[in-house]
Amino acid sequence: MALETEGLTIDADRLRAGAEGLFAHPHLGFYLVAESDGSLIGQLMISYEWSDWRNGVFWWIQSVYVHPDHRGRGVYRRLYQEVQDRARAQGNVCGIRLYVERENRRAQAVYAKLGMKKAHYEMFEVDYVVARHSV
Repeated sequence: MALETEGLTIDADRLRAGAEGLFAHPHLGFYLVAESDGSLIGQLMISYEWSDWRNGVFWWIQSVYVHPDHRGRGVYRRLYQEVQDRARAQGNVCGIRLYVERENRRAQAVYAKLGMKKAHYEMFEVDYVVARHSV
């Protein structure tokens, strides 16, 4: 996914440890997956952000991936609907957010079609994990 969307190669051991870390610390978030005939065809991850302004939790959608053979078939739409259903049932979720690559117009169109709106925030970061770009 990182290679496809950002041209990044991620160390497999670090990635495995990161995924296992979420399972070991469920207070940080959770994964949702989509399957077809016993095969994984899509996924997303939810992480949590506390908002003191809203006295609630934002759910951040991250690590979105749908297998190329299943894109355009509503896999992400169903995952997103499950996120919304769970968020509403939770009671303390004040919103759902995600970030997307500026050039990923296809994903942006999908998010807009599902009712998400572009936020008025720009994202800034300091990344302490050095990632190598593939050539």
